[in-house]
Amino acid sequence: MDWLTAYKLPVGDAAEAGFGWLQRHGTWAFDGLAEAMEALIEAILWVLQTPPELLVIAVFAALTWALHRSWKVPALVGFGFLFIVNQGYWEETTESLTLVLSACVVCMGLGVPIGIAAAHRPRLYRTLRPVLDLMQTLPSFVYLIPSIVFFGIGMVPGLIATVIFVLPAPIRLTHLGVTSTPSALIEAAEAFGATPRQKLWKVELPCALPQILAGLNQTIMLSLSMVVVAALVGADGLGVPVLRALNRVDTGLGFEAGLVIVVLAILLDRALRGRT
Repeated sequence: MDWLTAYKLPVGDAAEAGFGWLQRHGTWAFDGLAEAMEALIEAILWVLQTPPELLVIAVFAALTWALHRSWKVPALVGFGFLFIVNQGYWEETTESLTLVLSACVVCMGLGVPIGIAAAHRPRLYRTLRPVLDLMQTLPSFVYLIPSIVFFGIGMVPGLIATVIFVLPAPIRLTHLGVTSTPSALIEAAEAFGATPRQKLWKVELPCALPQILAGLNQTIMLSLSMVVVAALVGADGLGVPVLRALNRVDTGLGFEAGLVIVVLAILLDRALRGRT
């Protein structure tokens, strides 16, 4: 098989050359994107960390009650966050929540319009599908390399890597929801003279809402799964104590931080499950 490996396709060299070209000619765009992401992160951090912990927990419990109209899930949310405070991980939790919420804003802001456009243009979706497959199947660690090259170290490269990994979920689920709209409803809207915009807002999006909310849930869960990976590029949050425990082979610290991540994931999932 030497003849097959003697002429290796220059995939790595091409990727390196492409990243080098972007770094030389796209610095202004990457700097602007970094500033916008930093502003979003700082705003969410300020909202979560400036008020007292108990006030933030009460707000989360109230929002959960507004979604469920039941005391059980808000009580679970309240006790879960109190457990996190008890373990001394409130600051790291708010930093991880900032990463998750920032990723939700970016992914839903991009994913829903792209999913709608792909649903109305089958050729566009056929073009996007292999790209989405690539984004979902590439190991998440691979995204850290260009993130470091273009954005340095900190929360911004962690957020960018998270967005690339998570973005296919809202695109696919929005596309699925819009294309699953019953044809009878679309034909009835057209019979009554609805414009394409009216069909979108009054027929397709209401029918697709459960799938879009499922996309939001998946966005949150997948973003939370990137907490430890993002810590490798300097992102603050619950991934930092996990990496510290790994470096020290500290079983207690690792289990403690890992359990807090699990508790946070359960709280977010239960809070949103009633709406999806």
